[in-house]
Amino acid sequence: MVTKLSLQLKLKYMPKSIQSNIFKLYIIKIAKWFMLFMPVVVLFYKDNGLEMRHIFILQAIYSIAIVVLEIPSGYLADALGRKFTLVIGTMLGFLGFLTYSFSYGFIGFLIAEIILGLGQSLISGADSAMLYDSLLESGKKEQYIKYEGRIVSIGNFAEAIAGVLGGLLATLSFRYPYYAQTLVAFTSIPAALLLIEPIRQKMVSKMKFIDILKIVKYSLHDNKELKWNIIFSSVIGCSTLTMAWFVQLYFEHVLLPIGLFGVFWTLLNLTVGFSAMIAHKVEIKLKQIKTMIGITIMLPAGYIIVSRINALWGIGILFIFYCVRGIATPVLKDYINRLCESNIRATVLSVRNFVIRIFFAIIGPFAGWYTDTFSLQSALLLSGIIFFTLASITLVMQIKNLKVSSVD
Repeated sequence: MVTKLSLQLKLKYMPKSIQSNIFKLYIIKIAKWFMLFMPVVVLFYKDNGLEMRHIFILQAIYSIAIVVLEIPSGYLADALGRKFTLVIGTMLGFLGFLTYSFSYGFIGFLIAEIILGLGQSLISGADSAMLYDSLLESGKKEQYIKYEGRIVSIGNFAEAIAGVLGGLLATLSFRYPYYAQTLVAFTSIPAALLLIEPIRQKMVSKMKFIDILKIVKYSLHDNKELKWNIIFSSVIGCSTLTMAWFVQLYFEHVLLPIGLFGVFWTLLNLTVGFSAMIAHKVEIKLKQIKTMIGITIMLPAGYIIVSRINALWGIGILFIFYCVRGIATPVLKDYINRLCESNIRATVLSVRNFVIRIFFAIIGPFAGWYTDTFSLQSALLLSGIIFFTLASITLVMQIKNLKVSSVD
C-alpha cells in the first residue's frame, strides 16, 4: 500500500521536477557560450609566444578531439544517461579553462584544448536529448522547438554580452578573461549535478561498440527520412559555421572601423538569439516543407549577395543571414528529434554534429585556400553556390522520403 502510494505521488510530482531541468540546461548553455576569451584569444596566444601556425594547430586538434568522440559520447549519453555525460562534460570544461589559466606555452594550451574538446563532445547532443526527454515526460514534447529556440537564443545572448565584458577585462590583462572563464565554467557543474534523469533513461544498458555502429547505420542508411534530415541539417549547419569565419574578413573588406568589430559581432549574435526565440512561431506558420525551402534559398543567397556588395551596407545582409540561422538551428533539430526514439536520441544528434564537422573539415579549408588564392568575394560566391547545390539536392531527397513516409 505504501509502495503504491509512493509511486502515485512520484508520478504526480515528477513532471514539475523534470521541468526544472530546463532552467538548469539554461545555466549550462550560458556557461558554455559565455566566452569571455574570444575577443582576445589570438592576442593571448601571441602574448604567450605562439605564432599563427601554432594557433591553427591547436584549433585543428580541438576539432579532431570533438569529431573522434562526437558519436561515442552521444552513445554514452544514451547508455549511461544524459545527466552522467553532462556532469562529466561540465567538469572537463572547468578543468580545461583552469589548465589554460595557468599555462604559458604551446604544450599547456594543447592539453587544455584536448580537455575542452572532450568536454564539448560529452555535452553536445546530450543537452538537446535531455531537453526533449524532459519535455516528453512532462507531456510537452510539441513545445520542443520553442524551448530549444530559447536555449539557442540564451547561448547567443551570453556570447554577445561576453564579447563586450571580455574586451574590457583584456584591457587589464589578456589572462583575466581566462580566469573569469574558469569561474563561469564552474557554475555549470552544480547545474548538471542537479539535473533529474527522465524515467525512460534510468535503465543502464551494456555498451558495445557494435551498438554505436548500428545506430550510425540506422541514422545514415536504414531510416531514409532520418538520413536526409541529418544530411540536410548538417549542410545548413556547415553553411552557418563557415560564414562565421568569413564575417570578420568581410568587416575588414568593407572598411568597418576596427573599433566597431566587437559591436557588430555582438549585434549579430543578438540577432540569432532573437530569431531563435520566434523559430517555433515561424515553423508553425510556414510548416515543414516551406520552412526548409526558405532556409535552402536564403542562407546560400546571403553568401552570393554579400559577395557582390563592397560597401558597408552589405553588413545588413549578414543580419538577415544570422536571422535565418537563428530560426534554422532549433527547427532542424526538432525534425530530427521527431524521427528517433529516446534511447538513441543523443547518439543521433551526435551523428548530426559529427557530419557537420566532417563537412566543415572539407569545405572550410578549401574556402580558406580559395580566399587566399583569389579573393574574399570569389570565395563567398563559390561557397554560396556550393551550399545551395548541396542543400537543394538534400532537400529534394528529404521531401521525397517525407512523402513516402506519409503514404506509409
